[in-house]
Amino acid sequence: MQVFDCFNGDADGICALTQLRLAQPKESVLVTGVKRDINLLKRVDAKAGDVVTALDISMDKNKADLNRLLDAGAQVFYCDHHFAGDIPEHSALNSLINTTSDVCTSLLINQYLDSQYLEWAVVGTFGDNLKRSALGLAKPLDLSGTRIRQLENLGVYINYNGYGASLDDLYFDPAELFKRTSLFASAVEFIEQDKETFNTLEEGYRSDMSKASSTKPSVESDSVAVYVLPSAAWARRVSGVYGNELANLNPGRAHAVLTEKDNGGFLVSVRAPLDNKQGADQVCRQFETGGGRAAAAGINHLDETELDRFISVFGQFYAS
Repeated sequence: MQVFDCFNGDADGICALTQLRLAQPKESVLVTGVKRDINLLKRVDAKAGDVVTALDISMDKNKADLNRLLDAGAQVFYCDHHFAGDIPEHSALNSLINTTSDVCTSLLINQYLDSQYLEWAVVGTFGDNLKRSALGLAKPLDLSGTRIRQLENLGVYINYNGYGASLDDLYFDPAELFKRTSLFASAVEFIEQDKETFNTLEEGYRSDMSKASSTKPSVESDSVAVYVLPSAAWARRVSGVYGNELANLNPGRAHAVLTEKDNGGFLVSVRAPLDNKQGADQVCRQFETGGGRAAAAGINHLDETELDRFISVFGQFYAS
């Protein structure tokens, strides 16, 4: 029997799997990639008796391969908070899906495990920019304000590491980062004992965000703002976390961060207003490679000819 762990390469995916494998240790084939690499089940060749875990990747985007694996006789555990579409009814599928805007996969796994590794759930929830949910989760830990900020920073840094056009853009392959986090039952202990990893992420994040902070919006109104970043590794790395930062600074406004691609077009990250975490997925799904969830979504490739339409759709949706 083989075990396949398929997980998004961002903080939510890594922290969800960290919790699960601390509670249920298994030798597994790790299947992951940059944050936008979500069609992970296509890379799994499971047979009857094999076990597949899918964390923080849209079931809707993986539906054909999910059915293929179930038909092959694999057992599948699927936990996610993105748009799922119709969930297959199959005795070999155990699904835990919740698309509520204040929920993420790390939070769902925490519930599934009865809070066995709560610190990692808090880190993953902070990483998904669900600050209110993360603070609520953290209350039983009774940590100081300084400790809570450390967990928040770790979530942001791990999330930041997942963004890029390819693994070459990242400081750590998400599979390697999971191997490091899963050595520690406590996220606080990880911060204190694996200082090399933590410091590398922190220094990279601060340097890249400093560059991003000088960017002026291309479009700005009371309801929306659009920022365009250049085709550079630092810009690709901050494309998501910069959107989160903008959302936190202006909670009543929707934000879109477009990053120029080497081959033309843009990578798009959309953040709904924190005061009304709705519609980001509806906006992005109007474009061919768009998807995500209500609070945060994206478009993997927006052609330059579609830029004006995107700005129009984005602006009109949040103006209403």
